[in-house]
Amino acid sequence: MAQSFPTIKPSSRSYNPGQYPSATFESLDGTKTHLRYGNKRVNATLQLGFSNITDEQAFDILENYRDVNSVWDYVTFANDSGLAGVGKTGHTSTSGALTNLATYMAENNSQSGGLKWRYASPPTVTSNGNGLSNVSCSFVACLDSP
Repeated sequence: MAQSFPTIKPSSRSYNPGQYPSATFESLDGTKTHLRYGNKRVNATLQLGFSNITDEQAFDILENYRDVNSVWDYVTFANDSGLAGVGKTGHTSTSGALTNLATYMAENNSQSGGLKWRYASPPTVTSNGNGLSNVSCSFVACLDSP
């Protein structure tokens, strides 16, 4: 069962949608052949930065990391946590589904094939003193086998 990321608005966010698995082969005469191994993106990345949050909020993030990794689970983001502040206005795609940046970054839509966010590394906490901390979290989206 997925673990919800704590309700803390990030102060910075960096997202890479990943790529389609493929390989390029080059023969001795320079001819290139490109093979694509699937129709679903893999290895999307998301970095979240939290500046001057309370030590209690930093603790909540560390606890989420422990909870997720103790059972090899995955993380979900809501509009009031990791996706807070991302535009939610969108348009209707050709399939009829509402699309917007927040939905795309959540990676739980049918177009992504159901990628699941996992911690790429432990969160980094820098204490600023006076009960405030900066926290950096890195995630990678995995496509689990059925």
